Amino acid sequence: MATNQMRREAAKRKLAHQQQRRMDAARKRKRTAVIVSAAVVVVVVVAVVLLTLPSGADDPAPTAQAAAAPGTVSCEYPAEANAAKANQPPQTTGVSNVGTAEVALGTSAGPISLTLDRAKAPCTVNSFLSLAGQGYFDNTQCHRLTTGEGLKVLQCGDPTAQGTGGPGYTIADEPPTGLAPSPSGGGTVIYPRGTVAMAKTAAPNSGGSQFFLVYADSTLPPDYTVFGTIDQAGLATIDKVAAGGTDNSNGEGDGKPVTPVTIQSAKVA
Repeated sequence: MATNQMRREAAKRKLAHQQQRRMDAARKRKRTAVIVSAAVVVVVVVAVVLLTLPSGADDPAPTAQAAAAPGTVSCEYPAEANAAKANQPPQTTGVSNVGTAEVALGTSAGPISLTLDRAKAPCTVNSFLSLAGQGYFDNTQCHRLTTGEGLKVLQCGDPTAQGTGGPGYTIADEPPTGLAPSPSGGGTVIYPRGTVAMAKTAAPNSGGSQFFLVYADSTLPPDYTVFGTIDQAGLATIDKVAAGGTDNSNGEGDGKPVTPVTIQSAKVA
């Protein structure tokens, strides 16, 4: 039989066991509370991050491409056929439409200096300066001279000297303004002596590298881009060539100049 002493010892062990279980339970509850609190903090932080980071659906639209800076334009030079002479197409953005540029043509017949007007034809001037700077016009012949009534020009800019060559790209027309109407009517205008203009085919926007130098007032439709003027010494050079006449290979008063003209160099001043 259990004695009183034995019963008291058993009661003490039972009490100690109960206390230990309560302490273990308390520690467990505390640990769970800490874990839950930490989880809540993580959820809150994630929520804040999700709110502050941009989502794809709410991204603001990308800013539009900056407009051309004042005093500049953008140009296009569509590729066409093969280049008659190797060159790199000109830049298409940030093209100046302000001021002038000087180009000195050293020719076998004498000097011809040109003043190119960016305001009148910025994309054409940009192309011409690019080609001149690359030596595209160097050692090329002026292949056509017209001496007929109403059309008196010297045409150059084709490395093949056949009237068919170009730089491998085209230039959009930049039609002239302010030219006087021709007395002959028909929608034609007068391209005055000293004008530098782009040659082209009958198709619009078909200019390339060929240009013509007007040595006497000429009557044409207002379709040819005017982009510069010729200095007096240059006009004297062309007058001398014109006085030598043409070989009429394209018809009366139209053909190759009898006095050959080779552009030995084209230097941008």
